This record gives sequence, structure tokens and C-alpha cells, in this order.
Amino acid sequence: REVQASQRSVAIIAEMIHTASLVHDDVIDDANSRRGKMTVNQIWGERKAVLAGDFILSAASVALARIGNTTIISVLTQVIEDLVRGEFLQLGSKENENERFAHYLEKTFKKTASLIANSCKAVSILGCPDPKVHEIAYQYGKNIGIAFQLIDDVLDFTSCADRLGKPTAADLKLGLATGPVLFACQQFPEMNAMIMRRFSKPGDVERARKYVLQSDGVQQTTYLAQRYCHAATREISKLRPSPEREALIQLTEMVLMRDK
Repeated sequence: REVQASQRSVAIIAEMIHTASLVHDDVIDDANSRRGKMTVNQIWGERKAVLAGDFILSAASVALARIGNTTIISVLTQVIEDLVRGEFLQLGSKENENERFAHYLEKTFKKTASLIANSCKAVSILGCPDPKVHEIAYQYGKNIGIAFQLIDDVLDFTSCADRLGKPTAADLKLGLATGPVLFACQQFPEMNAMIMRRFSKPGDVERARKYVLQSDGVQQTTYLAQRYCHAATREISKLRPSPEREALIQLTEMVLMRDK
């Protein structure tokens, strides 16, 4: 079917929110490259980068208001709230090993999957009145979003910097314990101390990376991503057969196969 103008607007708004979050993320992380190019903060400085991100968000808000649907406004503003909450979660860490993975998955949902889940829900609301379809769309987006970030965290250890478009082991250098690190920690308990000090001592990043590659952390994280993709496929398969449904199923496979 034809995509409605309002549905296309949701896609544009989602991209704008995403772009603004990347510009702000690069300021927080003091990153100097993104997708193989210099970051906004590297070219124009932190102040202008923060304002640039704010400007993109304000433009997205104007576009959102123009849709004129209060339900859609509520769904998509939830994404912005989740992004901020996710950033705060990333700044913290859990001492309890059992809580760490739940903390990591909650942060992953808020920083990455919420955008995809709520964008999918928004376009389904505009295209269909059935709340069951809205929930299917939301769950599909949530599962594929978490899987996407899990693969991203794997690529931080397995892809080369040129392919990835940013330095490898970037998360470790930022003090972040992602899926591969948390799984590796089960085999190498000495990593616990490094996680708690956010890999801040000289040699921590190199040692942690070595432990991850010696463990099955990468394989376990990839397996977890596969489970989330299978869940996304199960959700979208509840809809009646169509070329669009098949494309969404293929998208789950592309998420798992990507190398950059």
C-alpha cells in the first residue's frame, strides 16, 4: 500500500531524533569519528555540537506537532525521555553481578530499542485501528532494536576500525561493560574489579579485550541477539502474509549479518 504522508513524517522524525542523539552522544563520549568521518564536536566544538543536537530535536518536535495526533505525540516523545534515562543508566554501574545484565539490557532498550519500538508503533497507529497490531509492531521494534545493539556491541570487538567507521574497543575506553564483557566476566571473575573501576587503570582496556576474545562472550552475545531476532520474527509473523511482512522478516536476518 501507499505510505501515508503522516507515516513518512514519523520516519523522518525518528531519523532526526536518532541523529540528534548521536550528535549529543559524541559530545558526552568526546568521540572524534562517527561512520568514518569527523564528529560535529571535533569540527565545530562541544558548544555548537550541543546546540546542533538541540536544533535537530526542536525541528523534530515541530514536525511531530504538524502530524496533529496527540497519541502519536505521546508515543514519540516517550523516545526522547527514554534516550535521556538511558544515558543516565549508562553513567551508572551495578556492583551486584546479577543486576548488571538487567541494567545493561534496560539501558540498551532505552538508548536504542525504544526509538525503533515506538516508531513502529506510531506508524501502525496511523495505518490501522487495531490495538493488537500496535502491540505487534511495538514488540517487533523492541526485539529488533535490542538485537541491533547487541550486534553493535559484538562488532566493537570483532570488526576493524576502518570497517566500523569508529575506533574499536571504544566502549571499553569509555568504561562501559557491554554484553561480551559481561559474559566474559563469568569465565574470568578478575574482570569484576575492572568493571567496577570502569577500566580506568593503565592496561585495563587491553586486558579486558584479551579476556573477551579468549572467552565465549562474543558468541554468547551473538546467540542472545539471534534470540531477540527470532522473537521479532515471531511477532511480525502474527500479521497476515504480505511482501511487507516478508521484508520485515528479512530485516531481522540483515541485523544479524551486518559487519559495520
